[in-house]
Amino acid sequence: MANDLALNAQASRRAGGFGPGALLRDPWFVLLLALVALGAGWALTDTTPAAVRFLWQWSPALLRGLGMNVQISVLAMALGTALGLVIGALSLSPSALLRRLTRVYVLAFRNAPILVLVYFTTYVFPFELNLGRWNLPFPDWIKVVIGLGLPASANVAEIFRGAIQSIPEAQWEAAQSLAFRRTQVLRMIVLPQCVRRMLPSWMNLYASITMSTSLASLVGVHDLVDTATVASNTVARSDFTVLVYFTLLALFFAYCYPISRWTRYLERRLSLIHISEPTRRRGI
Repeated sequence: MANDLALNAQASRRAGGFGPGALLRDPWFVLLLALVALGAGWALTDTTPAAVRFLWQWSPALLRGLGMNVQISVLAMALGTALGLVIGALSLSPSALLRRLTRVYVLAFRNAPILVLVYFTTYVFPFELNLGRWNLPFPDWIKVVIGLGLPASANVAEIFRGAIQSIPEAQWEAAQSLAFRRTQVLRMIVLPQCVRRMLPSWMNLYASITMSTSLASLVGVHDLVDTATVASNTVARSDFTVLVYFTLLALFFAYCYPISRWTRYLERRLSLIHISEPTRRRGI
């Protein structure tokens, strides 16, 4: 018991955390505090540069544009995860035909340029869906969700297949010796371990999909990039153009960086769990 507590404490120290001390050691958080202090100084002394004032006026529209990017990324990842789990499960099927078909699917969408897929889904799918007497609009942002969800599904399928195959064969054999059915082995033994092993890769994929949503502006979606372009053309100041696109980079970074940090934390945490589990089983 004491050994388990010592191992858990060591894992927590080495894996790091998200407390106040960790935040103050983060250079990006310190930079954010410095920018806030600079903005407060400008506000108190009434010396705010003109470009910054224009940026403040456009900030609600920029945040709404970022919300569109986040919405597209969440839905695309949900679609990709649902399809990817099905494709990944079929890739492990006893049927050689199913395995071959899923392999073609994965290779096709993992190696297709995302921009090409976005254009493909935008112009191949209709602008309206005719359902009897109703004409339902099919907006461009949904087509972008599909265009990003297809490569995401191929990557999720490979992540899921790799997680399943990483489970030692001895666990399958031990469960079968205890009269577990294959579905019970998957549900009760294999899948809980797969979720833990898939999570860091899944989160990295989500961050990549989020950054790819910047392509949505090329097909007419009013997202963050499109809003920044409209703001730059409306204000028509070179200093504001530089500032607004720097803000665009900062907003994407501010959304994706915590995901990256959490992914690294989970990877370290899980690696320590994998090291400590054999030790606990030996009773050390």
